[in-house]
Amino acid sequence: MKARLDAQIAFLKEADHLKSVIRASRLIDGSRFENSAEHSWHVMLYALVLSDQAGAQVDILRVLQMLLIHDIVEIDAGDAPIHGNVDLDAQAAAEQAAARRLFGLLPDDLESNFGSLWSEFEEGTSPDARFAKAIDRLQTPITNIELGGGSWIDYNVTMKQLDHRVGVPINRGMPIVWGWLRPKLLNWFKEHGVTK
Repeated sequence: MKARLDAQIAFLKEADHLKSVIRASRLIDGSRFENSAEHSWHVMLYALVLSDQAGAQVDILRVLQMLLIHDIVEIDAGDAPIHGNVDLDAQAAAEQAAARRLFGLLPDDLESNFGSLWSEFEEGTSPDARFAKAIDRLQTPITNIELGGGSWIDYNVTMKQLDHRVGVPINRGMPIVWGWLRPKLLNWFKEHGVTK
């Protein structure tokens, strides 16, 4: 029992480093960039509040678990901004290595459980993962609208990019929410003269 508890606490101490990973997205008040731990908490809250948008086959508890751990690999691999110029293969390899190291700190049963949840989220094919990915993509556009563009301006984002990188996963997991959000995005881009 002592060895198990030692491993659990070692993982929890290591997880504290997620608070130091700074993301490319700002807080909704624009005062600073958010960290990955704040993002994980906020998208969990999004999932809980918007759980009525999940299909009947979606297990919200599993979604919350996925969202809680989905970015923990950023402790080692860093944040890869969705609109940034990132080598996706290199980033995926770094995240895989991080998942092995971080979840490897846990007792075997938890390592297997967390690793499976993380892999399922990354694959994005199960109903739970599709909903979790949709939730993960929703927070930043809502914040950017409130901020007058936020990271869209920083990365010269177009509506075409948003349709592909944000719209596809949101539409797969929450089509009603994408139907609500897309006109707001189109309106923002039209008002700001971005026609691409």
